Amino acid sequence: MTGVDAARIERAVRELLLAIGEDPDRPELARTPARVAEAYQEFFGGIGADPQVHLADSVEIGAAEDGEPATGDAIVLRDLHFRSVCEHHLLPFIGTAHVAYLPGAKVVGLGRIPAVVDTLASRPQLQERLAEEIADALETGLAPRGVLVVLDAVHSCVTTRGVRQEHSSTVTVASRGALTEPAARAEVIALIGSGRGV
Repeated sequence: MTGVDAARIERAVRELLLAIGEDPDRPELARTPARVAEAYQEFFGGIGADPQVHLADSVEIGAAEDGEPATGDAIVLRDLHFRSVCEHHLLPFIGTAHVAYLPGAKVVGLGRIPAVVDTLASRPQLQERLAEEIADALETGLAPRGVLVVLDAVHSCVTTRGVRQEHSSTVTVASRGALTEPAARAEVIALIGSGRGV
């Protein structure tokens, strides 16, 4: 896909307003189709975008004395805020991502991981799939020894419609490699939950 078709969205929003019994020509709604088109350009800017571009400038961390790739302990990024749109109702879900990886031979600048999260979140999504896609992207781009992704999000389709559970959130976990092992995964999850004083 080459991008969001703003004019087409505007036409669709105008039709939607008519379909719910509103007058799209009343002054208060006159700019609504354009505003929705602008928002959708941001919400869905990740469609067709490759998250690997954010990992392309990874840095080799050298080799240990035995010639094997140098390895380090976990790199953990906590509290990465993200927003996405649920593909079932096209309503937003907003949350926090925690991403950890055990480096193999490469690391990447810390700002690149939030960019991966944002790229993958900026498309119609399911939270479960989003966690898996982030883990897959890091595994492909960095070849780490292990990856762990924890997403905690509040879904508008749960809080504002149907069962209307205003205070609920959904947690999903995706792991790869060494961080699928229960003890290693538990250690990283403890780091995520331990607060700023770690």
